[in-house]
Amino acid sequence: MGAVSGIAVAPSDRHRTGRRPLRLLTFTTLFPNPGQPVNGIFVENRLRHLVESGEVEARVVAPVPWFPSSHPRWGEWSKFALAPPTETRHGLRIWHPRYPVIAKVGMSVAPLLLYTWTRAVVGRLLAQEDIDAIDAHYFYPDGVAAALLAREFKKPLVITGRGSDLNQIPQYVLPGRQIAWAARRANGIITVCEALTDPLRNLGVADDKIRVLRNGVDLVGFHPIDRVTARAALGLSGPTLLSVGLLIERKGHHLIIEAMAHLPDFTLLIAGGGPDRAQLEALAQRMGVAERVRFLGVVPHQSLATIYSAADALVLASSREGWANVLLESMACATPVVATNVWGTAEAVTAPEAGVLISERSAQGIVEGVRRLFAALPERAATRRHAERFSWDKTTQGQIELFRTITGQPF
Repeated sequence: MGAVSGIAVAPSDRHRTGRRPLRLLTFTTLFPNPGQPVNGIFVENRLRHLVESGEVEARVVAPVPWFPSSHPRWGEWSKFALAPPTETRHGLRIWHPRYPVIAKVGMSVAPLLLYTWTRAVVGRLLAQEDIDAIDAHYFYPDGVAAALLAREFKKPLVITGRGSDLNQIPQYVLPGRQIAWAARRANGIITVCEALTDPLRNLGVADDKIRVLRNGVDLVGFHPIDRVTARAALGLSGPTLLSVGLLIERKGHHLIIEAMAHLPDFTLLIAGGGPDRAQLEALAQRMGVAERVRFLGVVPHQSLATIYSAADALVLASSREGWANVLLESMACATPVVATNVWGTAEAVTAPEAGVLISERSAQGIVEGVRRLFAALPERAATRRHAERFSWDKTTQGQIELFRTITGQPF
């Protein structure tokens, strides 16, 4: 059995492949912990499927900002103190070293702080384990810090770009230069959608270094649940829209609430937590739709399937998204989507059975998109079939091929 990561690799898998598993050190601040149970869950999901292939073992270093106390009086900051120094999730051994975050001036020095405060933990792991490569997620600051670690410890490096790390942060001069340096230092680069390859090209990255490996969806965990049962559990009647995501401006929940004033027959469910909740609740009151807008708070990831299944459509009004996992999760539960046409979204919503794209990010654009979808609602079984095209298999195989290529391990 595999001992490097504490993740069991069946002898039959090793015999079948005729090669030992790759041994990766995954480095990212985007990873769940007890204080942030849904933080970076898409990174965890991709890694879990990779490990379940039997061809990869992994250790995870998931740094957390330092904060002295978990007392509730500190609000959102207190959640950082809840992450233990080490933990095991789904068989993955995880380390949570602390690093300082400096307000206002911290953006430019963030990679150096992250590198400096994690190198001891990473060094000890690399001294104890025969690690083949570093697997970093999110270019800034994580990818830059990982590039410094890879240089120091002489390990091959793959960085995955996921969204604003490539479509926004490179606009700032110093971070942009650091991202370009890390991209040159990396042995391989993954993007979660085709749209994110252009920013890399603009930074001078050669096409042959980039692989597009879209996030998949867990078709077992996200599946259609009996609608009558799901709706009864939530006390729903009439057409229902759903918005899922962190309660911040760029997710566009406020635009959907504004749209509700022009969709009088609809109920809106909002699943997620975040700093803008009070503002959004006040907006719903001002718009006169508070009785038809329900805030569900943070919903455990494993409980979302019931909510997706109960809704008639998911609305995603983001101003930017690399690859929005909620789109595929909703479709896998047989619920079509209405989404702004930003970055990788058009690569997921490619057919009428998936839903509709709106070109104007506004309340009126959402109203028109909802009406267009409901004028020709697809069969829910067809929506599910569309999601089935996005299993994790292709992404998992693409990662295995890339890591074996950069490490010189046999195929």
